[in-house]
Amino acid sequence: MQPDKIDWKIINQLSKHNETNTTIANDLGVSEGMIRQRIKKLQDAGIVKIRALRNPEVLENQQLAMVAVNIAEPRLLESKARDILKIKNVLSVSILSGQYDLIIEVLVDSNTGLIKFISKQLSGIGGITKTETFVTLKSFNKWV
Repeated sequence: MQPDKIDWKIINQLSKHNETNTTIANDLGVSEGMIRQRIKKLQDAGIVKIRALRNPEVLENQQLAMVAVNIAEPRLLESKARDILKIKNVLSVSILSGQYDLIIEVLVDSNTGLIKFISKQLSGIGGITKTETFVTLKSFNKWV
């Protein structure tokens, strides 16, 4: 399924802020039922996911970090990315071009949580040859 013009308008509105189906329907001049059905189809097709996002800047003891990783065997990039994604507190894993193979976005409980993530959880994934951690000191408009 590929989104049509109305689907894209719904996606764009939901991307900006949470709105009710009725509000979106009124803005687009269509019925609330149509919006509800389209959102369900977009979710079922794996195009959108509706969820609550947190602002790590205002939550105490929350540390957002990026961990760059190199994998020993390039043919294992996707399987290692999927394995890493299963680790608690991992928000996303992306395959990169350039110096590193993967970038992991992780939200942990302070520095202690980051140490546990790197030394216990991530180290349990075989085939990782190098990591470099980037701690987010301050972010602007970052919701996770």
